[in-house]
Amino acid sequence: MSAGPVRSVALSLIVPTYNERDRLPELVRAVFGAYAAAGIHGELVVVDDHSPDGTGQLADTLAAEYPIRVVHRAGKLGLGTAVIDGFNTATAPVVGVIDADLSHPPQIVPRMFAVMQRYAADVVIGSRYVNGGGTRNWQRSRLLMSRFACFLARGLTPVRDATSGLFLIRRELARGVSISAGGFKICLELLIRTQPSQVVEVPYVFVGRTAGESKMNLKEAIGYLTQLRDLHRFRRAHGGTSPGYRALSAGELDVT
Repeated sequence: MSAGPVRSVALSLIVPTYNERDRLPELVRAVFGAYAAAGIHGELVVVDDHSPDGTGQLADTLAAEYPIRVVHRAGKLGLGTAVIDGFNTATAPVVGVIDADLSHPPQIVPRMFAVMQRYAADVVIGSRYVNGGGTRNWQRSRLLMSRFACFLARGLTPVRDATSGLFLIRRELARGVSISAGGFKICLELLIRTQPSQVVEVPYVFVGRTAGESKMNLKEAIGYLTQLRDLHRFRRAHGGTSPGYRALSAGELDVT
């Protein structure tokens, strides 16, 4: 008897990891629970930068139970290249990025996927800075730094949360894209270098880390300024027009 047609993977979420062993099982359960509730055939791609706490080995164990692909890298090579390696490993036509520490709510991912289909978007961004979005458990200084970073990016894109770490993008745009050496804010990098036609922002609430240490530091801030310089140079060299852009409110997202 035939087992029937094999369902193709519709969505691949990339999870860059470094010392995330404590949170990874909870994230995996939440993501696949959200997939199942929405009827999405999805996968996770864990890209581990040789975590000394055994995150990569734990990911291999979880891959025996869930549809997870694991990329083991030789060292701490950076978030931007980790995301690109994940995109190149993914099998779905839509790829995305989510933090391993549950700062991003996995339950919103299927709704972002539905928005992508409804509005024929190339990129859908989970946004802290549109109507209905926000942050929780953040010091005021960190919030001001984040808002200022997004303000600096407005010279490149209409997106209000261009430094977001939660987004979906069509794989045909994302695979093989060349990023700058910094590549810290990979969403902004992709918004400029892939030149999407349609971008949609949707609100979500970012929950500050309650375990481990923040990845933000002075070195990363300097890297971001360097990245902005490089992206302005890219825009001047390659031209291109601003994409079609739409920011959904929480109410509009609820009816998607």
